Amino acid sequence: MLKIGITGGIGSGKTTVCKVFETLGIPVFYADTVAKQIMTIDAILINGIKETFGEQSYFEDGSLNNKHIANIVFADENELAKLNALVHPAVFRAFDQWDANLPKNTPYSVKEAALLFESGSYKMCDKNILVTAPHHLKMAWVTRRDQVNEAQVLARMDKQFSDKQKLKMADFVIQNHPNTSIILQVLDLHQQFLKQTE
Repeated sequence: MLKIGITGGIGSGKTTVCKVFETLGIPVFYADTVAKQIMTIDAILINGIKETFGEQSYFEDGSLNNKHIANIVFADENELAKLNALVHPAVFRAFDQWDANLPKNTPYSVKEAALLFESGSYKMCDKNILVTAPHHLKMAWVTRRDQVNEAQVLARMDKQFSDKQKLKMADFVIQNHPNTSIILQVLDLHQQFLKQTE
């Protein structure tokens, strides 16, 4: 079974692309969503986060104090690297377990991850897709979606590889642009992947 990685900069439309794959019956592993989940259920990871970022990293009910963590890691690259070193291995394990439990007749699976290239997890995929979008559209989408200002969005973008860097590592590119159709681009790739699994 093929493993397809999907990534893109913040606000590029990765999730939209993945939803199209899901409508085609392709299972999608949302690494960033799973990361948030295991940060509240994986005891080893929880202890590591508390030791690294303090007990206040979690609320009394066991939920993650996102604001506390974000204030630390988005202000210091070294702190972000520490968090990634804790979270990424746990997500890798979760993906392997998820993938192993898929039905045997599944032609291919998709792994969506914002830091697919940065974390090195693209190496675990057979092919990797980069989703791109014009900078001004990404800024507009993220500021509206997350209720943040442009400076905050730029700070997050700076923590990721640029599209130029990612293009060198990607096997395919999906352009999320008003003049292009995401659905047609996904359908084209879907047919290519199905042919590879015949």
